[in-house]
Amino acid sequence: MTAILEREDTKPQAPPVTPPRRKRKGGWLVTGFTGLILFVFLLPLGYMLVTSVKSEQMINRVGGPILPNSPASFEFEGEQLDIYTVPMPDGSELELGLLQPGRQVSTFVDPSNPEAGAIEWEGNWRLLSPADELDPQWQNYTRAWDLMDFPILLRNTLAIAGIGTIGAVASSILVAYGLARFRVPFGRSIMVVLVATIVLPRFVTLVPTYAVFVRIGWVGTWLPLIVPHFFANAFNVFLLRQYFLTIPKELDEAATIDGAGPMRTLVSVILPQMKAALVAVSLFHFYFAWNDFFEPMIYLTTRPDLQPISVGLRAFNTLYDSQPNLIQSGSMLALIIPVVVFLFAQRVFLQGIDLSGVQK
Repeated sequence: MTAILEREDTKPQAPPVTPPRRKRKGGWLVTGFTGLILFVFLLPLGYMLVTSVKSEQMINRVGGPILPNSPASFEFEGEQLDIYTVPMPDGSELELGLLQPGRQVSTFVDPSNPEAGAIEWEGNWRLLSPADELDPQWQNYTRAWDLMDFPILLRNTLAIAGIGTIGAVASSILVAYGLARFRVPFGRSIMVVLVATIVLPRFVTLVPTYAVFVRIGWVGTWLPLIVPHFFANAFNVFLLRQYFLTIPKELDEAATIDGAGPMRTLVSVILPQMKAALVAVSLFHFYFAWNDFFEPMIYLTTRPDLQPISVGLRAFNTLYDSQPNLIQSGSMLALIIPVVVFLFAQRVFLQGIDLSGVQK
C-alpha cells in the first residue's frame, strides 16, 4: 500500500493551464471615441483661431483655403510677380511667376532660379490656379486690442471676478464649516433648502433684486455684481461641506484639547488640508464671474467705463459685425486668461472636484 502511494506521488504533474490573453479592444474604442469627441469639441475653437488671423480679402475669397493663405508672389527686377501653378508638358507642375500674360503664350519666371531667364508656356493663363503661401495677419489682435480698449475691459473684469471670488469663497467656507461641524437646529432641512436653490433660475429674482438695488442707489456701480457674493453660494457651500465631511473630527478634538477655538481650528487645521477644494470652488466662481453677461449688462448699461469683457465684446461685435476676423480676435483675447489659469491649476482643480463629492 505504501509503495502504491509512493508511485502515485512520483508521477509528474501537468503544468497549470493559463487562460489565453484577451485582446482589449474596448480600451481602443473608448480612446478613439473620446478623441473624436474632443476633436469635435475643439473644432469651433480652431475655427476661431484660424479666422482671427485672416484678412478681409482672405475671408471674402470664393473657394479660398481654410488656413490664412494669401496669393504668393515674388520680386523680379523691381516688379512684383504673381505665382501660379503651371502644368508642364512632361506632366509635372511648377510654381512660376507670371512675367508677361498672353492669350495663347505667356511668359513665366522660376522664383527658385530667376537667372535661368523667361519660360514660355502655351495655354490660357487665366485657367491657372494661383499659388498660396501662409500669411497670418497677427495685426488683427493689435487692432482688436485698441478698438475694444481692452486694458480697461480687462481691469474691470479682473476687479469684478477677483473681489467676488474672494467674498464667495470666504463666506462659503464659513457656512459650510458651520453646517458640517456644529449641531445646527434643522441643519439637514437648511441644507436641503439651500441645495434646492441651485435649480432656481436667476431670472426669477431679477426684477425684485433690481428694484432693491435701484432704491439703494447701486445701479451703475460694481456693488450689485460683487456684494451679493459675500453671502455665500449654494453650490459652493455644498462642495465645501462634502469636503469638510471627509476630514476626521478627531483633528478638531485634538485642536480643542490644545486650546484652539473653532476659528483657530478652521484656519490652522482644516483649511491647509483642503487646498484642492478651495481651488475648485475659486475657479468655479471666477469663471462664472468672468463669463457673466446678463447682470453686468443690466446694472452697467449707462457706464461703459465700468463694463467687463463680456459686455464690451458684445458692443464690439455689434460695431464690427462685417469683420469677423476682428470679432474672433477679440474673442480669442477674452479667452487667454481663463485658459491660462485653468492650465496652471487643472491638476488641483480636478482633484478638488473628485474629492468634494466623497463623504466619509
